Amino acid sequence: MYIGKAAQLSGTTVKSIRHYEEIGLLPPPQREGKYRIYSQQSVELLTFIKCAQQLGFKLKEMQVILQDHRGQELPWDLAMQAIDNKKQELMGQIQALQEVHDSLEAFELSLKDAQEQCQFEHLKKAS
Repeated sequence: MYIGKAAQLSGTTVKSIRHYEEIGLLPPPQREGKYRIYSQQSVELLTFIKCAQQLGFKLKEMQVILQDHRGQELPWDLAMQAIDNKKQELMGQIQALQEVHDSLEAFELSLKDAQEQCQFEHLKKAS
């Protein structure tokens, strides 16, 4: 199939496919004259790349996973390790965000206490 059909089936764009080839994520396709010819395996790899991107993987991270992939079966063991690493990274980010949230809540309470204290002192002086 031609590049337009591969893009349509994988949910990517022609520009993305050319970029993936350029950076080594996608093996160079066979050619028929000046036209690139893609296989169903290429479409599956493109779908994998798009899905991984939507889940937060950067192209550089995928390059590590796919660096030795040259059209054979996807390196599932490397993909699983990358997923595990990404989950651990996200858990660290979630914990850091939870700490920021907790600090904001504490700061908000201290401001409310200070505001109430100021209003109470103002009322005492007024009477």
